[in-house]
Amino acid sequence: MLFHSEILRGYYNLSYTEILAEKVLSGYEITKEEALNLYSEKLDDLRENADKIRKKFCAEKFDICTIINARSGKCSENCKFCAQSSHYKTGIEEYSLLSVDEIIEKAKHDYSEGAVHYGIVTSGKKLNDSDVEKICEAVRKIRNETGIKVCASLGLLNEEQYRKLKEAGLSRVHNNLETSENYFPQICTTHKFSDKIKAVKAAQNAGLEVCSGGIIGIGESVNDRIDMAFSLKELGIKSVPVNMLNPIHGTPLENIQRLNHDDLQRIIAVYRFIMPDAFIRLAGGRKLLNDKGKNCFISGANASITGDMLTTAGISIRTDIKMIEELGFKIQLL
Repeated sequence: MLFHSEILRGYYNLSYTEILAEKVLSGYEITKEEALNLYSEKLDDLRENADKIRKKFCAEKFDICTIINARSGKCSENCKFCAQSSHYKTGIEEYSLLSVDEIIEKAKHDYSEGAVHYGIVTSGKKLNDSDVEKICEAVRKIRNETGIKVCASLGLLNEEQYRKLKEAGLSRVHNNLETSENYFPQICTTHKFSDKIKAVKAAQNAGLEVCSGGIIGIGESVNDRIDMAFSLKELGIKSVPVNMLNPIHGTPLENIQRLNHDDLQRIIAVYRFIMPDAFIRLAGGRKLLNDKGKNCFISGANASITGDMLTTAGISIRTDIKMIEELGFKIQLL
């Protein structure tokens, strides 16, 4: 039975946050109701205890990855946040799938700068078999010519396609849930939340790790944010990118009020309570923060996407590595 925080404080002279943190540190898995209650607790208390949980379950390990926008724009899907959707006029550069050589060149550059994971990202609902073969060729060559691990975000592929990518040397697939199952139809109607789940499970069945998270600040409720985290937990996801919406002119969300730094730290901290051993990854929107995410890295986050994002500028790899190491983290090839 869940007691209100005031009652718990009376019994233990501890904050609700401290009590839940002690339970999580002992192996307890918090409930959705507890997570919702936790969300409204004092931010400083949340941050401090989330960082304790991160240190217990993940130590100082830090995962850093870069991405390449390997095919841009002309996407058939109508995700309201996305600059690459063909449904909106955003003025982004559009191009077909890059050549294998172009994909490899960027991988070699990022590896030389210190990146340990390299993500090949393509616009569109999914790649066809011919393009999957092209990505396989790029993956094989990158693995043969560098020490970087290769990830990919290629849409809603099937298990057979994922198996081919796995055999080529791909280590991880990215496929964001984006938001909660309940709120998803408000954000996209050209495919379903269940399509996302199906693709994630297909990748897992093919033996691939899966990186999956979502976008915060797209009009969702706190309940939606918590529901998404529990969906990720139920899927066994251990790499969780958290994007903060950067409203793009021309999209339906262009005028939405942007989240502030405290909002993102609170989300990160609560996610750490829900998924204590995951790599919670700061992703899109981080450059909008005055401290480039530094305070989020002491609020439970322990991974990032560095360099440029898909259609917006990011933070340089070397700048990020310097900040990460100054915070005491150790970048590792996981």
